Amino acid sequence: MSAVKYAAADSWIVAKRDLIHWVREPVRVFANLLYPIISVLIFGLVFGSAMNVFGGGDYIEFLLPGMFGQTIAFGVASTITMVSMDADRGVTDRFRASPMSQTGVVAGRSIADLVNSSLELLVLALCGLAIGWSFHAGLFNALVAFALFLWLRFALVWVGIYLGLLVKPEAAQASWMFLFPLTMFANTFVSPELMPGWLRVVAEWNPLSSTVAAARELFGNPGVGGDSWAAQNSLLLAVLWPAVFVAIFWPLSVVKYRNLSR
Repeated sequence: MSAVKYAAADSWIVAKRDLIHWVREPVRVFANLLYPIISVLIFGLVFGSAMNVFGGGDYIEFLLPGMFGQTIAFGVASTITMVSMDADRGVTDRFRASPMSQTGVVAGRSIADLVNSSLELLVLALCGLAIGWSFHAGLFNALVAFALFLWLRFALVWVGIYLGLLVKPEAAQASWMFLFPLTMFANTFVSPELMPGWLRVVAEWNPLSSTVAAARELFGNPGVGGDSWAAQNSLLLAVLWPAVFVAIFWPLSVVKYRNLSR
């Protein structure tokens, strides 16, 4: 219990450090919050009139869960970059030389990212409500849907921490190039039923699609359905996919942190 207590305390110390950095860089925080708002306005109000939802329904209500998912996924780029920069500048080495829990150092980053992601989801939800999005299955189901998005974010944070410890800052800053197709080859903006056959399979089994589809169901938004096993069991996969990522990348991140040599 003593080890767990110290790990929790060290996690919070590292989390506070990262949160203080965000407070001291308001421009970067503002830009991170502004991007999803602009995306909602562009896709929802500019392109929305030309978009169709398979099975019918309002495109704004179809779009918002997809935007929640894309925002959660894009946050990984920031995680990779910041972790890589800390390692490259020697900050991580100073942590390792200090009497701190090795698990707590990397866990602290995940706590800070969850706080930041919660703020992004809140701002995006308020923007969605302002332009016509709503949830129709009750407040409890809506909170469960947001919890699934944060569960996915928590899992992706560990992927980002591991990659950040693995690559140099120059490569980390290009990570968005790989995140963009991940969020587009999914059910975020278009129903998989409207895609070509092979791309439909990719989109339906994309972990992001599972969370977005489960959230649409919990919100009572259009776009729920599909004949594949993945589409019929999106809620189950929305829980299992992140669990698999955590089980793989949490221990990998801790081991990489312990053996880091730069």
